[in-house]
Amino acid sequence: MKVPGNNNSPVLFIDSGIGGIPYCRHFMEKNPGQNIVYLADREHFPYGGRERKELAVIIIKLVQQLISIYNPKIIVLACNTASLATLSELREKFPLMPFVGTVPAVKPAVLATKTGKIGILGTELTINEPYLKELAAQYGSCEIIGIAAPELVEFVEKRFFSASAEEKETTVRSYIDRFIEAGADAIVLGCTHFLLLLEEFHKEAAGCIAIFESINGISQRLESLLEDSMPAQRVPHRLVITGEAEPEAMWLSWAERLGFGLSLMDRL
Repeated sequence: MKVPGNNNSPVLFIDSGIGGIPYCRHFMEKNPGQNIVYLADREHFPYGGRERKELAVIIIKLVQQLISIYNPKIIVLACNTASLATLSELREKFPLMPFVGTVPAVKPAVLATKTGKIGILGTELTINEPYLKELAAQYGSCEIIGIAAPELVEFVEKRFFSASAEEKETTVRSYIDRFIEAGADAIVLGCTHFLLLLEEFHKEAAGCIAIFESINGISQRLESLLEDSMPAQRVPHRLVITGEAEPEAMWLSWAERLGFGLSLMDRL
């Protein structure tokens, strides 16, 4: 089902924090005429350590609120954990709303591996999700080496701006080394937060191990759902955060960097 491109309603991106920004930014750069709202669920960050049922309750309630406020034409779950845990329930609950999920790029990694071992770096919920092994089995026989890295999610969320280039590279290298030692020749970045360190992953993995992600694929999927025409009216893009506290400096920095207006959801 195609969505009219001239519909002024926004494309809505949802993540627990800043992790979905690479997807949002990539789509926005390729489709500059589309209206965008990015929702960071600061109140419930991080998603990765929560039980599946608990997370589903949180996200369904959040989506209900966002639909009533923004009437989006497409909702992007710009979070691997949220997509794996809640996408099917959301589609059942809101059958008229197109949803695009972000699922780790397992297929290309399986097709590319020579050692028969691929690494998936993600949250606890993502790493323990049976769907990933089932997905991998569709494309070949390989061993999945999963590493849950909640501390890396925290590092990206809290210290993306303050950490030095050397600290980012050293942090990334520690995970790459663990996968290499386990015999993997491909790493799937299974948490959207890690995409903010994509440059560091490619730099530190060069010549050692291949890195796989799904940024371009998500933009292509969104474009396939939109008709060619652009919205009749451009409105300011919005970065919206949940929670009652005043926005921290990092949110002001991201809003400025993206060229978005900044709002607190409970004060709309």
